Amino acid sequence: MNRSPVSRPVAPPWLAHALRAQRGPVPWSAVTRGALAAGPLLLAGVLSGRTPVGVLAAIAAMLAGINDRPGSRRACVKRLGLPALAGALGLLGGTYAGQGMAAVPLTSALTALGLVAGGISAVGPVASAAGTQLLVAAAIGAGMPAAESGWQRALAFLAGAGWLILLRLALPTPGSLAGDFRFDGERKAVADVYDAIAALLDAVGGAHATARRAALTAALDHAQDALAGPRLRRYASSAAERRLYAQYAAALPLAEAATALYWTGEPGTARAAEGPRRLAAAVRGNTGTGPLPAPQRSAPALRALDDALLRAAEAFDRAEGTQRRLVARRRGVQEAVRAAFGAGGREYGLRVALCFGGSAAIAQALHHARWYGQHQHWYWLPATAVFLVKPDLGPLASRVLCRAAGTVLGALVFTGLAALLPRPAGLIALVAVCGALVPVATRHFAALTAVVTVLVLALVMVGGEPQASVSRIGETLLACALVLVVGHLPMPGQHGGGVRARLAAAGDAAHAYLLHVLGESGDRAERWALRREAYRTLAEARTAIALAAAELPALARHTEGTDTVADALERLVDTTTACAVHLDDTGRLTARHVRQLEKALGELRLQGVPVPLPAAA
Repeated sequence: MNRSPVSRPVAPPWLAHALRAQRGPVPWSAVTRGALAAGPLLLAGVLSGRTPVGVLAAIAAMLAGINDRPGSRRACVKRLGLPALAGALGLLGGTYAGQGMAAVPLTSALTALGLVAGGISAVGPVASAAGTQLLVAAAIGAGMPAAESGWQRALAFLAGAGWLILLRLALPTPGSLAGDFRFDGERKAVADVYDAIAALLDAVGGAHATARRAALTAALDHAQDALAGPRLRRYASSAAERRLYAQYAAALPLAEAATALYWTGEPGTARAAEGPRRLAAAVRGNTGTGPLPAPQRSAPALRALDDALLRAAEAFDRAEGTQRRLVARRRGVQEAVRAAFGAGGREYGLRVALCFGGSAAIAQALHHARWYGQHQHWYWLPATAVFLVKPDLGPLASRVLCRAAGTVLGALVFTGLAALLPRPAGLIALVAVCGALVPVATRHFAALTAVVTVLVLALVMVGGEPQASVSRIGETLLACALVLVVGHLPMPGQHGGGVRARLAAAGDAAHAYLLHVLGESGDRAERWALRREAYRTLAEARTAIALAAAELPALARHTEGTDTVADALERLVDTTTACAVHLDDTGRLTARHVRQLEKALGELRLQGVPVPLPAAA
């Protein structure tokens, strides 16, 4: 007798996201930096008799540790430094505002600051981190009483973050001592690009080809960021930098040819992927390439791949070509302003302002309520709301669930440890341990919340205040309820503005790339830059769409259908890449190229995204 298969219950998207954690090897370098950051800074403050200064420095190191992700040393200066500067400014302004303003004006000022910081956060990941630290530090400055002046507290904050940045720049990573360890992050990022090209060539015509093409985009994005730090500019200043730029530049035509092969859907041979793999090994080992196997030259995309391999071998040997435009155009001031004040920035800014200002008002009301008792840490509520309202940490329901669970777990763990550990030595050691755990805990929001909760409660107790686990849990749950309510409030304009703003940016980039290719310009460096911008903005849009789709149904419905637009844009950019390679080889397009272009453009018009087909087609 045939039995129908038993269907297993499927968790809703918001719950599935909350249960999902990132995987990967333990970042031992970041763990070491975390252990050497907050704990030693706090110890220095206690031994010098400046415990409040040590606490602030430890908080700054903790916040910088949350942003200390894998990447190059040079890029970390911007990724960690700009948020630290924003935090110092927030602490400076918050301290003086808290000392000179009554509750109502202070709440109004914090609300206005939330509106500005929320809009700025829509510009990009670094801006988002900067906006978060600005608001968190402003709340701490306004609500944490201290004998130090505002500028002294700001200097302590900068010193704490600066110490972690110094550790990031100075300490080598495991396995990097064989070469020039200053560029180990850059070398790994560029090598990963060549490995991703090889993986895509292996997968052409198979079920995993689309995923491998997306992985290639992610690898190129990471390498682009790794080469974006100070002194790694268009005109490199050392032989090692020139070599890295030449190696990254050589990967761009290879990625283009591999994408064109992916578009054809015709399986290749293992020989085609062997060349990029040898180039990846040469980048990692900082060695020569040796002889590279040439692929067949039976099709335009294969001929482009062979030509790109030959150019790569020459570039690896001579380390030239560094004066071309190697990195895709960055988001300029105009684009940043447009993102901050566009639909996405306005919607997010309003929600941040309501959450930050509303939580500050509730906290101060509780602080002054006689029936509530002495409310020592009113800044906890707005600081918690700032983290909860960040969409880049996951869907709203998932963030709230993880934050609540992590806080309860962390508070319970700290309650047990505080009863056993000696003071202050045991608590300082606990801060050091938590600092080391932060880089690992960033893989899941609940785990990160639990570690940070233990760390913050330990800092509070070292600062001379009583055990505060119960109030920490209560205020976190209150912040969760507030952010849930504000997250579902209707806002002026269209819901899902952030997703649609990113889709619009991806559409503009795809259009610019299409115009350049069909205009048959001979500037290949410009073409590769436009291609990078098109794929990068599309990847950002897909990330935003995936997060929006995992929201509760009341919010997810506002972005329904956006994944269809992203699919059409992806087909358009892939087809444009295939057109570029074919035009280089033959000077004209086939009927299939034109048909696929018209199909993708027609799908976009049906979705209300007008991308006109140039007359050159």
